[in-house]
Amino acid sequence: MVCSVGKIVEFMEKIAPPGFAEDWDRVGLQCGSPESRVHTVLVALEVNREVVEEAQERGAGLIICHHPLIFEPLAHLREDGPPGDLLCSVVRSGLAVYAAHTNLDAAPRGVNEALAETLGLRDHAPLEEGLTRPACKLVTFLPPEHLAPVSRALFEAGAGVIGEYTGCSFRSPGTGTFYAGRGTSPAYGVKGMMNEVSEVRLEVQVEERFLEAALRALLHAHPYEEPAVDVYSIRVPSGRGTGRVGEPENPMRLEELADLCRRRLQNPGVRFAGDPGRVVRKVAVCGGRGAYLATEALRAGADALVTGDVSHHQALAALSLGLAVVDAGHYHTERTVVPHLARMLGEMAEEEGLEVEIVASRVDTCPWKVGGAS
Repeated sequence: MVCSVGKIVEFMEKIAPPGFAEDWDRVGLQCGSPESRVHTVLVALEVNREVVEEAQERGAGLIICHHPLIFEPLAHLREDGPPGDLLCSVVRSGLAVYAAHTNLDAAPRGVNEALAETLGLRDHAPLEEGLTRPACKLVTFLPPEHLAPVSRALFEAGAGVIGEYTGCSFRSPGTGTFYAGRGTSPAYGVKGMMNEVSEVRLEVQVEERFLEAALRALLHAHPYEEPAVDVYSIRVPSGRGTGRVGEPENPMRLEELADLCRRRLQNPGVRFAGDPGRVVRKVAVCGGRGAYLATEALRAGADALVTGDVSHHQALAALSLGLAVVDAGHYHTERTVVPHLARMLGEMAEEEGLEVEIVASRVDTCPWKVGGAS
């Protein structure tokens, strides 16, 4: 089956719902059309000129990236400097670009799951959970024989999704009453009389971003001339969480944990703060920049926090709290999500019989090098 950009976007938004992103973030389809056909998808941490060239060489029509290509508002689009030169190159190449940033950080199967699994942590769980998020409950009433087509229309519009489950609804029988006035054309009952009709109350949960589409689908499929529809604002479990915390396969010294990070994350520049011989039985991780989670790591019982971009003062503050820190680099703690995400998307595409190849980028976009001339 032919695959479209929009279908891959649908997969991405199941893995990392846009509602998980921070308010300041820029996520979603940043270039291209959801209608475009795609035969190859390239997954990369970020987009630079080398990644664009790789996409062209591999015949990719879509790049999935973690760091957004467009972040700050653009005052102009010029080719004589960044970011315009890169953006023009992307557009001229006919590439679509989709970004999943802080929503992929917070997703249960995102950046931090990939990092925890790469380091071999067992029984890992979110370090800091976002407990609830806003959503809507959509309720209508209709005869039982119309339940199936109306439900199907709502599900196809994006309603009835709870976590990894789709087609979720609640139905309860009852009796509806109405008086049909002279100007009506009732689908059931008799005009000019008080009527009673056997009905089913149908309830579905819907994300706010799908509410208008769900309402349009409901009104189009509903048999009544004037259907009763209720919309309630609700809060539901978020399913999101920052960082992960778990146990290594065996307790190890802090210096051994740092060495594990060097090997598993392929970063010779790993550094650590704390007693090298300290025994580590529980490890907190946060891809990218996560030193701000030191207090949460301690509350979770962690002996050490593995993250990136740790400043001098953040390291001192963590040590004063009794927490060891391993700075394994922003790039290297996030890069693990690239093959992880490519594998998940590939499995989802295969399940639906789509003719598309999902590949992980081979380009090293880390700006830092270790060592130099002696």
